[in-house]
Formats: sequence, C-alpha cells, structure tokens
Amino acid sequence: MAILSYSEITQKKIIDFNNEPYEVLSSRVFRMQMRKPVNQTKLRHLVSGKVIENSFHQNETAKEAEIENMEAAFLYTNRGESWFCEQGNPKNRFSFPENEVYEKVKWLVQNAHVTVLLYNERPVTISIPIKVELTVTKAPPTIKGDTASGGTKQVTLASGAVVSTPLFINEGDVLRINTDTGEYVERVSKA
Repeated sequence: MAILSYSEITQKKIIDFNNEPYEVLSSRVFRMQMRKPVNQTKLRHLVSGKVIENSFHQNETAKEAEIENMEAAFLYTNRGESWFCEQGNPKNRFSFPENEVYEKVKWLVQNAHVTVLLYNERPVTISIPIKVELTVTKAPPTIKGDTASGGTKQVTLASGAVVSTPLFINEGDVLRINTDTGEYVERVSKA
C-alpha cells in the first residue's frame, strides 16, 4: 500500500480516508498568503456515493486503497437488491442494495459484463462501460409535422431505462447511450 503525500492525492486516485475507500474527484494545491500549501479535495465514497470535501495539509498523508477488480455478470434486480455473479464461476453470487447501484444497473441487461471493485476482498461497487448499446423496445410513432427545429421523443430501452432521442428513432433500433450523462449518442443500427 503506497503512502501518498498531500500533493500526490490527485484526481482518479482511490485512497483510504477514515478507514473507508474514497475516490478523489478533484484536487487543487494552493497557498493562501503567508500560509503553507493546502490540497483542497472532493472525495466520493465508493460504497454510498456521498461526496465530501477535505483539505490535506502539507504534513498530512493518505494511504492508497488496495482495490482489486473482478469480472462479473449482471443477473437481475429483485426486492430491492441487484444480483451479480463472478465471470466463469456462477456459484459465486453477491448483491448490492438497489439504491446504491441503480444509476449503473439501469443501463444493464441480463448477463451484461461489469467490473466489480473489491476492497478488503469484499465487493463495494460496480463499474460499467461509459458507452453501452441497447435496443429500443418502445418508441411512440413519429408524427409528421414541423421538425425543422429538431424535436425529441421519449423511448424505452431493453434495460428499462427511458431516454430522449431524435424523432427518427423507432422500435428495434440499436442505440449507443452515454452512461455517465444518460444521453443518446447515436443510432448504431436500424430496425
């Protein structure tokens, strides 16, 4: 486990803070007038997703968290829990409370590939690709009219998520979706 000085606590690093795993979202080292430098950070808890702010002073250090990755498959969500199994070992099943992983699970279909982050050999959260391809299962019919200004409609994807898309999208089309923003990126194939 590496020990990081205050200035090495930078964006995308995962640190042990108060014996919990936190991802550094942003960091800024600055000096206020005659004082010593300070690293002002925003940290996101890997399990709860709660964001906090903390300032690390010149004499402070932090341990880099030992995070391991495990390849897994999404199985289903039932009774408030989202279930997964280890890739190649379907007997190794585990779950997360649905409210902790909902923002990621809503873009997954059954047997979708995910990466599970392990902290102290226990699953803490999942990581999904930034862009996923999903089939449109429900799309209202397009009504001819003035579409010069663009226009959007709400469609339902195979995962159950609802997104805004251009009017030309129909049922059966395969769309690429940005999972960070929840926005339509492009149509991959036409039905």
